Amino acid sequence: MIYTFPQANSVDFSQIRLEIRTIQAKLVEWRRYLHQRPELGFQEELTADFIHQTLTKIGIPHEKGIAKTGIVATIESPYPGPVLAIRADIDALPIYEENDVPYRSLHEGTMHACGHDGHTTIALGTAYHLWQHRQDFKGTVKIIFQPAEESPGGAKPMIEAGVLKNPDVDAIIGLHLWNNLPLGTVGVRSGPLMAAVECFRLNLFGKGGHGAMPHQTVDSVVVSAQIINALQSIVSRNVNPIDSAVVTVGELHAGTALNVIADTARMSGTVRYFNPEFDGYFAQRIDDIVKGICQGYGAEYELDYWRLYPPVINNENMAALVKSVAVEVIETPVGIAPECQTMGGEDMSFFLEEVPGCYFFLGSANAEKGLNYPHHHPRFDFDETVLPLGVEMFIRCVEKFCN
Repeated sequence: MIYTFPQANSVDFSQIRLEIRTIQAKLVEWRRYLHQRPELGFQEELTADFIHQTLTKIGIPHEKGIAKTGIVATIESPYPGPVLAIRADIDALPIYEENDVPYRSLHEGTMHACGHDGHTTIALGTAYHLWQHRQDFKGTVKIIFQPAEESPGGAKPMIEAGVLKNPDVDAIIGLHLWNNLPLGTVGVRSGPLMAAVECFRLNLFGKGGHGAMPHQTVDSVVVSAQIINALQSIVSRNVNPIDSAVVTVGELHAGTALNVIADTARMSGTVRYFNPEFDGYFAQRIDDIVKGICQGYGAEYELDYWRLYPPVINNENMAALVKSVAVEVIETPVGIAPECQTMGGEDMSFFLEEVPGCYFFLGSANAEKGLNYPHHHPRFDFDETVLPLGVEMFIRCVEKFCN
């Protein structure tokens, strides 16, 4: 079934070339096949097999089994030129899907709740078109199908496996379908787009006892409360107000009964920031605060702190290229959202640390169709008419960069 595009007062798709519009049904078919078969990070065997079979059928050279389930397709023009990479993540989330749709997840407890099935489809559509039009650009396009973006991160293992080499990549682009923006809107900016992601687990050791005799104990619940409150002062009193940062305690476990003072407690949380200068700062500051409070209350602790992803920082020139393409392609009431940022994280950041690039958001929400649930929600879905628009964005970026 081919779905009609929204009317011009919503999104004008007239600037999408006819050859891309005509593959809409194929894009929807691919996306729905992937949506029904979601797989977690480094377990994307069915997904990788589908990508492999599709690329093979088209005739595109590619290498599979990179960083377990990753794939890289290489499309060479007859003419020498630069090398541009396009990255798409392929993994899903451990979420039970609640959508009542024909293409609902067949893997109970696993769901494409962040749009990666759309990212993979757009990348395949881009590869399909580029392969047929290799004479329209110069150089080489490498399309990277990356596993495990959600966790524990597949970008770094793919880089270590050499996906940016042979031939060496000059720049990289990628997109994220974004239900925080209306269908067709592009969120693009130079500099920080998404935040660094750091995580911590804290175990507290006090001395338990009777709830009526607190003087005989070291109350781990009270210690936890003091620590949680104090952690909130890091952003409000230690970080320059011009900078943005978040310290969130998302998990707290303590106690077994209402009249028993808990001897142990454990909590975990996340830290987010845009400014790379904060690398290492929050780990030390959190440890200082925990140490001081524990000493004051006579408790002991174990703190495990790790850095997951650095911030996503776009290159100025590549962001300008993507924005210029968006101005040519996107015709919506909102159009370009240049200051779009989020404290969400993405391991696209590792690619952007290696080569200049741009990661951007492509609005995919359609409230009139009820397709506006947020990412990671069990009823997340997006308007599939965004798929050819994503292909067009990538194709025009290739043509502008490689000519």
